[in-house]
Amino acid sequence: MILAITALAAPAADLKPVDLRCEYHANPAAIGTTQPRFSWRIDPTAPSARGIVQTAYEIEVWPDPKPDGCKPLWATGKTASNATHQIAYAGTPLASRSRATWRVRVWGRDEGPSAWSEPAGFGVGLLDPADWQALWISAPRDETFATTENITNFKGDPERGKLLVTPAKRFRKDFETPAVTRATLHATALGVFTVELNGTRVSNERLAPGWSVYQRRVHSKTYDVTRLMKPGANALGATLADGWYAGYVAYGLLTGQEGLMPGVNGRYYYGISPAVRVQLELELADGTRRIVATDTSWKTSTGPILESDILMGESYDARKETPGWSAAGFDDSAWQNAVAKSGTDAKVEPHPGVPVRPIAEIRPISVTEHKPGVFVFDLGQNISGVVRLKVKGKAGDKVTLRHAEMLHLDGGLSVENLRCARAVDTYILKGDPAGETWTPEFTYHGFQYVEVTGFPGKPDLDAVTGIVIHSDTSYHGEFTCSDPMLNRLYQNMVWTQRANFFEMPTDCPQRDERMGWTGDAQIYVRAATFNADIAAFYTKWLRDLNDDQWDYGAYPAYAPRPLARPNEHHAAGWMDAGVICPWTIWQTYGDKRVITEHWRKMQDFMLWRKLRDPELDGATDDCAFGDWLSLGDVKTPIPFIDLAYHAYDARLMSEMAAAIGHKQQSAGYRGQAEKAAESFRRIYLKPDGTLAIHNQTAYAMALFMDLLPDDRRAAAAGHLAELVKANGNKMTTGFLGTRPLLPALSANGHHDLSGVLIQQHEFPSWGYEVDNGATTIWERWNSYIKGKGVHEPAMNSFSHYSFGAVCEWMMGDLAGIDRAAPGFDRIRIAPRPTGNITRAAASTMTRHGRLSCSWKIGNGRFVAEITVPPNTEAEVMLPVKGEVREGDAPAVGRPGIRKVEGNRLVVGSGTYQLGGSY
Repeated sequence: MILAITALAAPAADLKPVDLRCEYHANPAAIGTTQPRFSWRIDPTAPSARGIVQTAYEIEVWPDPKPDGCKPLWATGKTASNATHQIAYAGTPLASRSRATWRVRVWGRDEGPSAWSEPAGFGVGLLDPADWQALWISAPRDETFATTENITNFKGDPERGKLLVTPAKRFRKDFETPAVTRATLHATALGVFTVELNGTRVSNERLAPGWSVYQRRVHSKTYDVTRLMKPGANALGATLADGWYAGYVAYGLLTGQEGLMPGVNGRYYYGISPAVRVQLELELADGTRRIVATDTSWKTSTGPILESDILMGESYDARKETPGWSAAGFDDSAWQNAVAKSGTDAKVEPHPGVPVRPIAEIRPISVTEHKPGVFVFDLGQNISGVVRLKVKGKAGDKVTLRHAEMLHLDGGLSVENLRCARAVDTYILKGDPAGETWTPEFTYHGFQYVEVTGFPGKPDLDAVTGIVIHSDTSYHGEFTCSDPMLNRLYQNMVWTQRANFFEMPTDCPQRDERMGWTGDAQIYVRAATFNADIAAFYTKWLRDLNDDQWDYGAYPAYAPRPLARPNEHHAAGWMDAGVICPWTIWQTYGDKRVITEHWRKMQDFMLWRKLRDPELDGATDDCAFGDWLSLGDVKTPIPFIDLAYHAYDARLMSEMAAAIGHKQQSAGYRGQAEKAAESFRRIYLKPDGTLAIHNQTAYAMALFMDLLPDDRRAAAAGHLAELVKANGNKMTTGFLGTRPLLPALSANGHHDLSGVLIQQHEFPSWGYEVDNGATTIWERWNSYIKGKGVHEPAMNSFSHYSFGAVCEWMMGDLAGIDRAAPGFDRIRIAPRPTGNITRAAASTMTRHGRLSCSWKIGNGRFVAEITVPPNTEAEVMLPVKGEVREGDAPAVGRPGIRKVEGNRLVVGSGTYQLGGSY
């Protein structure tokens, strides 16, 4: 990247490397590679500085601990480069258990180096099967199944069978050790676990180690537990639940599919008996090492968690608590010995993503007594998570918590859309006179309302607290404007993303599904990047997706895929996530390794596509989701969608091939894209710019995917605009058509109509959802109607981000911030007012720093404050008449600003107040 900024950059003494990351993480305890990548941002110490550019860097990597007189593992020396991200380690070879610290300093244009950054650290996890001395252990067979009293008829319907929800199991081990200098805990499970050391939980993570394609890959977690160790007697304890491995997954109960393993419908898709594997590695003061690992000498028993299931919920009997069970000296003589399990042949590796954990707490806004003894709490916000119950009563009192996103008109819970997900948590009191507090551990729900029954007395608002739980992606996006509805809409998008970025990009957090649907993921991934740092999150999920690619080349409709069978679950617009999502991650974060890691699989997919449709007329062997939940009489045929995505994927493949230096393959995919686009035009495009498929989705896709020749784009866009107007300025698009609709209109002369659609309040529209009380994005445009209640409860999610993909347009077109090159190495700032919106402000965190634009219209002037992060430059296009000014002076010639043509400017990093006549 070459920056042509005329103003002098600040001296390096005014630069500070901050936010040091290794493989996207700050101080990771265990990464899964011996070739980590290092990243940092440049923070100008003078906020008013402009044109900040790094010209060189120096990285030092040292072993941890650092012996006296040792040499660095890697020292780059001064390296002439403006690169600040994904700089691959090239020093002394690393291995499992390697630990290191690293630091960096940088140079600006003219001065000496900056001060060294604060040091950061990283560790390499256990990468080789031989690194694990711990055995996989399980509870004895007779404790695998729930007792009869814990088998519950689902809604009293014998046709649905009986639920089998099992108790969580506990495992413990006493051990002694002299003083330690470091203690590192590695843990994994076929199931989900928590670990305690000397009575203290080692992490607040939930549902660790997550969900993966268990037959191919199992993730491990690593924790520094030195602070919890003590000389002498110590104890380890682990709690294990079924999780995704052996518990209820997706809609198996609804469909009646048997799964991959024998057992009850809806569960045991990967295995019957969950297992845990724990390895505590101790470094002693005398320089020796010792390992405490799971084996058959560990003791096991059940505890107070009587039932535990992600979909069905959790039951807890506080009378069965055994205080001190994970501390040294506990009497476990009545416990059984654990049994060894063969475990898995899958690769065990450190989890590359971000942990699921509690993120926030929400106090209810109201509680009402729906019926005698039935209390309904309203959190005021639809979330993913659980509730913390605060209660006082006598031993044996049983409090039941039911969860729902919506209420019926009579004020009772609407749970029909949960389908087979019971989503019920139960707490049995132990009778503590000081009161009791309980939070479920191995489950989560999607809900706004909580029904409480069996509560001793009448609960106040403090009896229930909403605990927001999801993957801990860092949220950094902001959007506000002069339209309150759009402000609420943006918050709905963020809350929906929070609820569904839960170990994988799920479709919904509430019903018996919660799957990593690929269509939803590819539709929304670009919008998601504006709101949060999803790089590590998608690193993990893209491995799931590629692990579960069908052998014949297609990507599945969801990943992981415990239910799907070949030829039933690949779909146009869904399977394309295997290309679109890596391309988006590269474009947003400049990450080329995500391309190289999955390149062979992407090639397999494109080859299958080519062989499957040699005539390029669009394939039909598809599970026919189409433009899911579209409206109107004219539907978009599968061959149309398939051919359009074929051409689009091939173009993205050509770009990615060029990025990784595969010139011949780039040319090949470019040719494949051109042939598919030519065939598309031959079949569907008429001379007057109309399409044979005359609906909004068809035109939006064709324009957005650049399938039309330049001389007929305007005509096609005109037809799209007329379709919108003929429908009362309302949409008919579904999942696939809504994402490109506004971008296609705005890019082709109809930005005013985009403004009408985004501010529309009649059904179907985003405003309609907000007016009907939505606090998240709905699956259907009419999921709920005031005065009528829930619509189509059999398939109706109130937290479904697909229609929230319009966030991409709000940030990129309306507010005007986007990339102009991969990784935001160049930036585009081009705000575009529309509708009756008189001001808007948006910001996001790029890999270089914060990018923002805040504009307003008033008194015949358009004024924008823009902030460009260091080490980049931005192309700025403002909708003003005449020259652009900064303050009272012409902008051109001011520090950091140069003119390209017309009112198009290029500016270096810094903050600018620009404007002109409007």
